[in-house]
Amino acid sequence: MGIPLNTYTGEWKAWEILEGLDPENVCRNAKVTYDSSLNIYTLNSFGQDIIVSTAGKTIDSDSQKSDLLLNKFGDYSRLSILWYLVNAKNIAFTHKLVRPEDLKGGNIYSKGTHVLPLGRISDKNGSDTEGFLKRGMEIGGEILNYGDASLRLFPLPRVPVIIIVWKGDEEFSPRSDLLFDSTCEHHLPVDIIWSTAMMSVLVMLS
Repeated sequence: MGIPLNTYTGEWKAWEILEGLDPENVCRNAKVTYDSSLNIYTLNSFGQDIIVSTAGKTIDSDSQKSDLLLNKFGDYSRLSILWYLVNAKNIAFTHKLVRPEDLKGGNIYSKGTHVLPLGRISDKNGSDTEGFLKRGMEIGGEILNYGDASLRLFPLPRVPVIIIVWKGDEEFSPRSDLLFDSTCEHHLPVDIIWSTAMMSVLVMLS
């Protein structure tokens, strides 16, 4: 699965911009904390505290569960975390849910390797909604009331991801959908929204 790495949203560019930002503004906009003595931001992702060091240009965590997020899915998580810190705005959720493909530039979600593997969630959880909800709770998710089972995940503090599962029956196959709060476009470029969505699906499947 390809990672979008153009000159605007490459990792190196995000580090460069982040270093020049006022930490107080970053903390307020991104809902994170900053330790000025160590030059580190602490951000919560999927219920884990993630430590971002601007001095060392490293992203780490003390959580035993962090290997999955930061290493196995590191290509997605590093871009998502860094560009979130750079772009996040201090705005409230609208609670208006939007499909990724309906976002400006969201046509990338319907092409080749950028198509989200939501079918794998349907295959795994279409007949096991309890397992779906249990996994979501393990990673800091909140249970919602959409479909046959649904979760609100927080890959980033101001960028919730909603995943909905419908059970299959004799007429219809199991189905799953992924939605964002409409404010997501204020916090991330569209290709990094894709990275955040992909990261969310893969973490749920693991």
